[in-house]
Amino acid sequence: MKYKKLWIGFIVVIIGSFSVLGYFGSEIYRQAPPIPDKVVSASGKVLFTGEDIRNGQNVWQSIGGQELGSVWGHGAYVAPDWTADWLHKEAIFMLDAWAKEAKGTTYARLDAENRAMLQARLQKQVRANTYNKATGTITVSDARAEAVASVSQFYAGLFTNNPEMAKYRDAYAIADNAIKDPERMRQMNAFFFWATWACVTERPGSEVTYTNNWPAEELVGNRPSSDLIIWTGFSVIILIGGIGLLAYYYASHKDEELDIERLPKQDPLLGLQATPSMRATLKYFWVVTALILVQIAMGIVTAHYGVEGQKLYGMPLSEILPYSVSRTWHVQLAILWIATSWLATGLYIAPAVSGYEPKFQRLGVNFLFICLIIIVAGSMAGQWFGVMQKLGYAENFWLGHQGYEYVDLGRFWQIFLLVGLVLWLFLMTRAIWPAFKSQAEGRHLLGMFLISSVAIALFYAAGLMWGQHTNLAIAEYWRWWVVHLWVEGFFEVFATVVIAFLFVRMGLLQTKIATGTVLFSTIIFLFGGIIGTFHHLYFSGTPTSILALGATFSALEVVPLVLIGFEAYHNLTLSRATEWIKAYKWPIYCFIAVAFWNLVGAGIFGFVINPPIALYYMQGLNTTAVHGHAALFGVYGILGIGLMLFVLKSMAARRRWKNGVISFAFWSINIGLTLMIVISLLPIGLMQTWASVEYGLWYARSMEFMQTDTMETLRWLRVVGDTVFAGGVVALAWFILGLKTGWSLEEETDISQENYPSVHKDVMK
Repeated sequence: MKYKKLWIGFIVVIIGSFSVLGYFGSEIYRQAPPIPDKVVSASGKVLFTGEDIRNGQNVWQSIGGQELGSVWGHGAYVAPDWTADWLHKEAIFMLDAWAKEAKGTTYARLDAENRAMLQARLQKQVRANTYNKATGTITVSDARAEAVASVSQFYAGLFTNNPEMAKYRDAYAIADNAIKDPERMRQMNAFFFWATWACVTERPGSEVTYTNNWPAEELVGNRPSSDLIIWTGFSVIILIGGIGLLAYYYASHKDEELDIERLPKQDPLLGLQATPSMRATLKYFWVVTALILVQIAMGIVTAHYGVEGQKLYGMPLSEILPYSVSRTWHVQLAILWIATSWLATGLYIAPAVSGYEPKFQRLGVNFLFICLIIIVAGSMAGQWFGVMQKLGYAENFWLGHQGYEYVDLGRFWQIFLLVGLVLWLFLMTRAIWPAFKSQAEGRHLLGMFLISSVAIALFYAAGLMWGQHTNLAIAEYWRWWVVHLWVEGFFEVFATVVIAFLFVRMGLLQTKIATGTVLFSTIIFLFGGIIGTFHHLYFSGTPTSILALGATFSALEVVPLVLIGFEAYHNLTLSRATEWIKAYKWPIYCFIAVAFWNLVGAGIFGFVINPPIALYYMQGLNTTAVHGHAALFGVYGILGIGLMLFVLKSMAARRRWKNGVISFAFWSINIGLTLMIVISLLPIGLMQTWASVEYGLWYARSMEFMQTDTMETLRWLRVVGDTVFAGGVVALAWFILGLKTGWSLEEETDISQENYPSVHKDVMK
C-alpha cells in the first residue's frame, strides 16, 4: 500500500500523456501540408505531379535524406537546409526578375522604397494558399514557375557533376554524381519544391504557414508568430514553477544520509555464480567495444568532410564512402552499440536477480547475438548500396536507406530488429519471472523493470508506422516516437531501474528507497517527456497546438535535472565508502559522469534550443549538434560504458583492475567530449545563430558564411577534442581487451575463495 499513490500517479501519467499524444497526433494527420495531384503554372503548364513529389521524397531518402543537409531543419549540418535554401533562391530570382523588368537592375540595387514594394508583391503572391482541394491542384504564377525552373537547374548541377558547382559540392560534402539519373533529379526537385511550398504557404484561415513561419526569411514575411513568442514565455514560467515544486518535494522527502556502518563489509558480488547465459553476454560487450571504435572512426571521417569536402587528408574517400554514408553509420552505430550494451546488461541482470536459469536461456542469448550481428552488417551494407544509387525506390525502402536520422535502416532491418527486441523481452521475462512471483518486497521494483523492458521492445514498432510514400509531416511524428520515446524515454527508465538493481544487489541501497526513488523519478520524467516529444515538431508541418504543448512540457523535461547534483554527490560518496566498493570506482565514476552530462548536455544545452523562439532561429544549426553529442554520448553512451564495465567487473569480482589505462580512458573521453563542444561545435553554433537572426537560416548554413576563415579555423579546432576523445576510446578498447589477456588485471585477488564461499546471494535480501 505504501507504493499505491506512486503507482496511481504512474498510471495516470502514462494514460493521460499518451491520450494527448495520440489525439494531437491525429491533428497532425488531419492538418499536414497536402500533397497535390499536380502543380501547374498560371498559364496551364504542369510543373510536377503528386507522384513526382512522392518519388522525389524517395530519391532524397536514397541519397541519405536527413544525413545530407536537412529539410524543415532536421538532419545534418554541413550542407544547407534545402527548404531554407530553395526558398531564398526562389525569392531572389523573382525579385530580381521584377526589378530588371521595372528598373533594369537587380533587386539589391534598388532603393528602399522600391525594394519594399517588390517585397510586398512577393509576399502576397507566395504566401497565398492556392491549393484547390476539389481538383487537388496547386497553382503558381508564371514568374514563380520560372523561379522554380531556375532553382531546379541549380540543384541539378549541384547533385550531378556540373564543374561549375564543384566548389559547392566541396563546401557541402556532396559526392560527384550523388544522383546519376536526370529523372530522379527532376523528381527530387519536385519534393524540395513541395517541402518549401509548405514553409511559405499560409494555412487556410490562418496568417502563419504550415511550418509556423519557419524558416526565418524577411523577403517572404516569415517572422516569429505571436503564438511562438507567448508560448516561449509560458515555458519559462512552467520551468521555474516545476523547479520550485520539485525542490519542495525533495526537501520534505529527503532520504537518510548514507550510513557507512550499514554497508556490507565484503563485496556481495563475490558470491555470485554466473550462469551459462550470464557468461554468454560477454561476447555482446566485445561487439560493443568494436562498434564504438568503428563509430568513432566514422565520426572522425564525417567531421573531416566538413573541412576537406570530399577528401580525407587528400584521399578522395567520398568516391567509396560518401559523407551521407559515413554520417549514417556514425549515428546508427551509436544507437546500436548503446542499445546492445544496455540489452546485454539486462540479460545479465535477470538471472542474477532471480537466481534462476531457464532452460535453453543460453541458446536464446546466443541466437539473439547472431541476429544482432546480421542486422548491423546487413543494414550498413544496404545503406551503402542505397546511397550509391544501386537500388530502386522499393528496394531502397526495404533494404537500403530510409533517409530519416536515427531510423535510417531499411524496413526489413527495422522489422528484423523489432523481432530481436521481442525475443530479448521474452528472454528477460522468463528469467526474472520467478523473482517477481516470490519476492514481495522487491516486486514493485521488478514490476518497473518488466514495464520498461516491455516498452523498449514495443515502442520501436513506432518506426513501422510510416510507409514508402507517407507525408513527411506524418513520418516525422512517428520518427520522434522512436527517437524521443524509445531512445530518450523508456531506455532512460530502463537505465534508472537497472542502476537501482545494481546498487541494491551490492547492498548500497535499500529496496524500499530504491523502489520509491525509481517510481517517483519515472513519473516526473515521463510527465514532461511523453508530451514533450512535440518540441521536436514545432516546424514540421504541424498545427499551433503542437507548438503550445511542446513548449510547455519540454520545459518540464528539464525540471528533474536541476537536482542531478545530489545524485552525482551520492554516487561519489558511495565510490569512497568502503575498501571493496573502490574496486567498482570506474563504473560508478561513469554514473557520476552521466549525471554531469545529463545536467549539461540534456539540461542546459537542451533547454538552450528547446523554447520555440530559440529553436525558431537555431533549428538545424550546430547548437543542435552540441546538444546531440553531449546528450547522446555524454549521457547514454557513457552510461552504456558504465553498465558494460559493471558487468565485466561482476563477472570477475575477485580480480583487481589496474587503474592506469582505464583512468586515462575515462578522463580522455570526458575531456575530449568537452573540448569538442567548447572550442568547436558551440562557437560555430553561436555564430550561426547570430547569422540566422540577422540574415536567415539560409545564410547561416550557406557556403558564403560557413567557408569563411573564422569558421574554417573553428572546424579545424575540433581535431583537438576529437583526438583526445578518440585516444580515450582506443584506451578503453585496449583495457577491455586486457581483461581477457590479463594485462588489465593485477595478480592478487580481491578476497580468497576460502574466506568467501561461492554461493548465490538473492539480490533483494
